[in-house]
Amino acid sequence: MADAEKSPAETDPRFALMDYAMGYLFPAALRAAAALGVADHLIDGPRSVADLAEAVGADPRNLYRTLRLLATREVFVEGADGRFGLTPAAELLRGDVPSSFRSAVLMLTDPTFWRTAGELTEAVRTGTAPFERLFGMPFFDHFARDAETAAVFHVGMAAMSDPENPIVARACEFPPDAVVVDLGGGHGGLLLAVLREHPGVRGVLFDQPHVLREHRLGELGEDDRWELAAGDFFGAAPPGDVYLVKRILHDWDDEQCVRILRHCRRAVSGRGRVLVVDAVVPPGNDPDPGKVIDILMMSSLTGRERTRAEFAELFARAGFRLARVLPTGTRLSIVEGVPV
Repeated sequence: MADAEKSPAETDPRFALMDYAMGYLFPAALRAAAALGVADHLIDGPRSVADLAEAVGADPRNLYRTLRLLATREVFVEGADGRFGLTPAAELLRGDVPSSFRSAVLMLTDPTFWRTAGELTEAVRTGTAPFERLFGMPFFDHFARDAETAAVFHVGMAAMSDPENPIVARACEFPPDAVVVDLGGGHGGLLLAVLREHPGVRGVLFDQPHVLREHRLGELGEDDRWELAAGDFFGAAPPGDVYLVKRILHDWDDEQCVRILRHCRRAVSGRGRVLVVDAVVPPGNDPDPGKVIDILMMSSLTGRERTRAEFAELFARAGFRLARVLPTGTRLSIVEGVPV
């Protein structure tokens, strides 16, 4: 269609800016549906809004308005009879399915992220994240303060990572009989996938004690090729051959990243290497998920998403050489560093 035949809403950039400015309302609606557990009440088929509202304890009119918006992006569907049903995306908001993404949605829309994103101007002006001013403590201290708060982060991260972990594990290459250290590995989802995909390796899950208490490596049953190691990656790293560092470096500034990597360099064996699993921001103006997550980092933490050149600089300062960047088929790449 020629520009002359397009409507003003298609050609006037003010309309696009209006849509961008109101874009936060969709995740607000998504959070409301997830928090209310709407999807759990549609397992047996579509239901009227009146029935749903009674089941979840909501106002019928406002619930309808929320689901109507979500249906415009195929999260729920409204039938001709006015009843709402599940879509493939809405199925993932159920709490009873193995692939549930509900906890990830609740984490990503948690007020800890929501409020700090609203203060992004402060981060841009000052170069510092507003998180500590808003919540009275650094990000990870906040999420470690009690079991309920910690679960928002760790369970949400696990749900976000579960779809990608087997794919990342298959993309990794390990020497025979390697000891693989999952540094800051949380509940062990990635290491679990690595041990399943690579039967010749052994694994060490390294994280703080309160995190390790909820580890998932017991899912391997009688397979005992793993051990737990409690500690702080700013203080030391356990000995090993390959260090998995997934979604860790993007949390921290350059000095802190170099400190983490130097501990890996001191502990790594002669045949070892470090595999940083993170977004690698591409050049140019094309949309990229890493550019979005980078804003989340800016408002909440001291870190950022990095380019290939920025990873190479971190590695060089820590005694590694960037050998290659491997795509995984997910939103993350494997940035491989070898000791020098």
